[in-house]
Amino acid sequence: MKLIFERGGEGQSCTILPKCDVPELSLETSARKKELHLPQVCENEISRHYTELAKQVYGINHGFYPLGSCTMKYNPKIDEEIAAWPEFTEIHPLQPQETVQGCLEVLNTARKYLCEITGMDDMTFQPAAGAHGEFTGLLLIKAYHQSRRDTGRTKILIPDSAHGTNPASAVMAGFQVVNIPSGQDGCVDLEKLKEAAGKDTAGLMLTNPNTVGLFDKNIQEITSIIHEAGGITYYDGANLNAVMGIARPGDMGFDVVHLNLHKTFAAPHGGGGPGSGPVGCKSFLKEFLPGLQPREEEKGLTLQAPSRSIGAVKAFYGNFLVVVKALTYLLMLGKEGIPQAAENAVLNANYMMHKLKAFYPMAYPEPCMHEFVMSAEKLKREKGVSAVDIAKALQDCGIHPPTMYFPLIVHEALMIEPTETESRETLDQAIEAFCRVWEKAQEEPEKILSSPHYSGIKRPDEVQAARKPVLRYRFLAGAEKE
Repeated sequence: MKLIFERGGEGQSCTILPKCDVPELSLETSARKKELHLPQVCENEISRHYTELAKQVYGINHGFYPLGSCTMKYNPKIDEEIAAWPEFTEIHPLQPQETVQGCLEVLNTARKYLCEITGMDDMTFQPAAGAHGEFTGLLLIKAYHQSRRDTGRTKILIPDSAHGTNPASAVMAGFQVVNIPSGQDGCVDLEKLKEAAGKDTAGLMLTNPNTVGLFDKNIQEITSIIHEAGGITYYDGANLNAVMGIARPGDMGFDVVHLNLHKTFAAPHGGGGPGSGPVGCKSFLKEFLPGLQPREEEKGLTLQAPSRSIGAVKAFYGNFLVVVKALTYLLMLGKEGIPQAAENAVLNANYMMHKLKAFYPMAYPEPCMHEFVMSAEKLKREKGVSAVDIAKALQDCGIHPPTMYFPLIVHEALMIEPTETESRETLDQAIEAFCRVWEKAQEEPEKILSSPHYSGIKRPDEVQAARKPVLRYRFLAGAEKE
């Protein structure tokens, strides 16, 4: 499709702004070195451009979106409707607290509900996304050890199946990362963990269910090993969707947790943003929480800074409207609906896994939680068809590909998370598509290697795209492309 700069022509415009009714004032000098280049298009061309642009995007509203580890589930429209109320949108973070009691009630109620779901004692909504929540949780761990002058604790233990942001966040917080290998069962190797835990251990970062979709049967022993070594346990909440309302991280032995409101609690995810990564903690860490926290007093709700706060990690109170959407979701589902959503997520994943295992080798064939991992390693060896080739071919079937090459401990990995919002009919259609691609790879692998054939963009030269990326559109005089 054309860029908006390539539409229209000289002199075309829209009558949108009223005629200026005050004296115009021009600056005598300008920092601009050349005339500002803007597209000249009329209103109908603008409408057509953005309509065509929207057609190029694939979202959960278009079809099946099984992106593993991302929980791309449908966001109920009531969440959007409530978050659009002017009582929430037409406020200012610097208003007097007595004028925004309803908004403070949203924060406080969401805090209580999410603390109950996670088994935590307090929570901050300041972090703007999951990785930001990781970083904030690690700062809490660091502040705690420093408050006790236990400065020798410099290492964070992280399983090799962890999300890539885990080690990145730990390094950003000033820690050294120690990689803990997984056993053949896909769970943490306890002996290796015991060897690594010691006086220099600041904490452990772990998600449960883990990245291969398995609930670690040794989870309480894992957290006990870290506690006995004097470390703090951190729960990456990326996979909470499988256990919310059923098993609580706090009961597993975790001290800190971050959540992804923009996925687990049904606010838009994957370009729909913004995100929200609140961090909860046990009582011994609450004095270090960032920013201002809602507190109940006789005169109403007030905002107070914790006594030994690490300071703000974002302006004001986080992405507030995402919290509104998440609270709406919680209130709509209620105490019975939240665990039912988790159960349906696990049911859907196991249904797909069972149907596909006759075609695709499963990395871990036992029953999974919310997601499962398949391997195309044998297919690549025998037919030359890799995980990315399968993903490309799935686009011709009208569905979004699953996550590829993650986790790294599975070669040629394809990671599928169907979520609880998909019907059995949709799952059956997706299963059929996966099976057709597999059969085509066996019979006509060259067809798969040249996929996709029918999507808007055909197969690009990925080597050149990586080595010589074109990252911006350049203009020459006369608005011609370089």
